Amino acid sequence: MSSNVYVEAQMLIRKPIEDVFNAFINPEVTTNFWFTKSTGKLEEGKTVTWEWEMYGVKTDVKVLQVVQNQLIKTKWGNPSTNVDYEFKEIEKGTLVIIKSYGFSQTGEDLLKIINDNTGGFTTVLDGCKAYLEHGINLRLIEDKFPSN
Repeated sequence: MSSNVYVEAQMLIRKPIEDVFNAFINPEVTTNFWFTKSTGKLEEGKTVTWEWEMYGVKTDVKVLQVVQNQLIKTKWGNPSTNVDYEFKEIEKGTLVIIKSYGFSQTGEDLLKIINDNTGGFTTVLDGCKAYLEHGINLRLIEDKFPSN
């Protein structure tokens, strides 16, 4: 049974919507602020594997829907949850909203996953903003859990 709880993180990125959308679809860009390896671009109906080499972690990402410059719907993780990426063109640039939902955890486990998702997706958006707006890879994901 999944809960009705969802996590939402958002960030204004001061770049055109096409550039921001591409940053999440195209691993050649995404690897500069999120995961380190991918088996391919996000395309509707495909499953790709994302890898974080510094942590020895990988996950399969099922791409459920892609609406160009508007929406990417995925399902991934263990246990898997839905993660939607919404893109909205606004005067100053592009608002990116990441929503994660469909959690199977309850109680303390649910609170932990909500905390992890909120922090994780906020870090992804911060890294994306720094990379797209300033060309800087802040290495946020790599440094979030440094190994001494």
